[in-house]
Amino acid sequence: MQPWLDLIPDGVLLVDEQGRIRCANKAMHRLCGMDPSSLHGHALDVLLPIGASCRHGAHLQQFFRQPRPRPMGSVSRLSLRRADGSSLPVDISLGLFESEGERLALAVIHDLSELHSLHQRNDYLATHDELTGLHNRPVFHQLLSQALAQAQRSQRSMALLLIDLDDFKSVNDGHGHHVGDRLLQDMASRMRRELRSSDALARLGGDEFAVLLPDQTHAPDTLRVAEKLLASIARPWQLGHHEISPGASIGIVFGPGDGNSADMLMRHADMAMYQAKDAGRGTYRVFDGRMAAELEERSLLQGRLQLALRHGGLQLHYQPQLCARSGRVLGVEALARWQDAQLGMVSPARFIPVAERCGLILPLGDWVLNEACRQLRSWLDQGLALRVAVNVSAHQLRLPRFAAHLAELLQQWRIPPAMLELEITESVAMGDGLQAKALLEEVARLGVQLALDDFGMGHSSLGQLRDLPVHRIKMDRSFVQGACTHARDAVLTRAVIGLTKTLGMRVVGEGVETEAQRRFLQAEGCDELQGWLFAPAVAPANIPQLLQTLVVAAP
Repeated sequence: MQPWLDLIPDGVLLVDEQGRIRCANKAMHRLCGMDPSSLHGHALDVLLPIGASCRHGAHLQQFFRQPRPRPMGSVSRLSLRRADGSSLPVDISLGLFESEGERLALAVIHDLSELHSLHQRNDYLATHDELTGLHNRPVFHQLLSQALAQAQRSQRSMALLLIDLDDFKSVNDGHGHHVGDRLLQDMASRMRRELRSSDALARLGGDEFAVLLPDQTHAPDTLRVAEKLLASIARPWQLGHHEISPGASIGIVFGPGDGNSADMLMRHADMAMYQAKDAGRGTYRVFDGRMAAELEERSLLQGRLQLALRHGGLQLHYQPQLCARSGRVLGVEALARWQDAQLGMVSPARFIPVAERCGLILPLGDWVLNEACRQLRSWLDQGLALRVAVNVSAHQLRLPRFAAHLAELLQQWRIPPAMLELEITESVAMGDGLQAKALLEEVARLGVQLALDDFGMGHSSLGQLRDLPVHRIKMDRSFVQGACTHARDAVLTRAVIGLTKTLGMRVVGEGVETEAQRRFLQAEGCDELQGWLFAPAVAPANIPQLLQTLVVAAP
């Protein structure tokens, strides 16, 4: 054998016209598992797949009669038989080699096993989710389309369940993406165990999963599946020192009744899933026609709100906040108002949830904060020193540069920090624990006032409440409005006022509508009052005149 053949990393064989192996290089041992010297003199059949000898022999004879070089890649699906009987995918180039007047076929054999593994991997990833091994979105869409077509032909029903893990972002943020990935894998395994082999489970992306129940004639059966999935997901989960209480929300649709295409079913399931989120999470909702009407309204509101943010249409009105004892106006709360050319006056109860759901809450919140600071500066220039309270959403607070942006606004509009107050709902302040406390402390260090809004409707921890840098607590209006007519509301109102005083904070009663409510809150020691008894929210131009009226009418 020529010594240089051993320098070639691919396998090399020299084969005579009778199909006998005359020599093999060292690389052949790695490819076929046989010592190269032991191959000498053997028929080439020893390396051929069983049943391929005759066909290969004919090709070899043809090559010697009409020798034409064969480059790599010119023939597909070639394989080499190994000593253990296994098969190795290879590519082979052929050339004619002459040694001492003898013609030999020179075969260079390249191992394709890594390339085949890569192709298999790519084929797998084209149809499966890499993290969980479940069906991916394109495959699930195809399965859903097929199941829907079958249901339409058979006049039977199929069900689609869209599953979204609750508050999964906090898992990634608080524990790390490696923990989030493990949680997704385990949630996939839990769900798979609750389903039949004929059911399809897919991960659509992120923390969103989908289940296809191809033959669901009885709706109660589908609801039981949803309940089993929710119970399975909700079991406590632990990884090392990470302890998590997972949960999920599920939207359910039935085809073909709820949609005549896979895309329509997915949209309707998404609506139902968000209804489950709005209902408190950890539950399921079944699609009905009203949801489609709500989606149409949301789409309309979203488009019109985008136009309003770009071209105008939004205003801030201001509702006074009075000292309960003197009646003097201490500040005002900024409240967004939207007059739309097409929709008319749109209530905040309609457009704020839409803004939160479609991602417009951040530009809306920025506009409100900037406009309130601009108006405050205008009043200061007129000699009116009014504290202005602005509602801030959880989305704004989570922005890494929120406090820095707030400081820039204060400087831009030359606002004394103590004259600006941010109102944060109780659920936001308590829900994010240490993270919320750190953010609020950063805001408080600027000198900006902080108020806890809708107090009494969330899940407050007294320990957390004590440690938060909050200046004022605003009782939820439901307590105030029932204080004079329901004994329990009166007791709760007194308790909130007493608790606030104990913590050294001021308490605001909002939603005051009757003189009896005003007298009750004043007698119980409430510090500030706000409500329609004194004034509705009015345009900024009306504030100076309103202040004079309120001073004259003060008790």
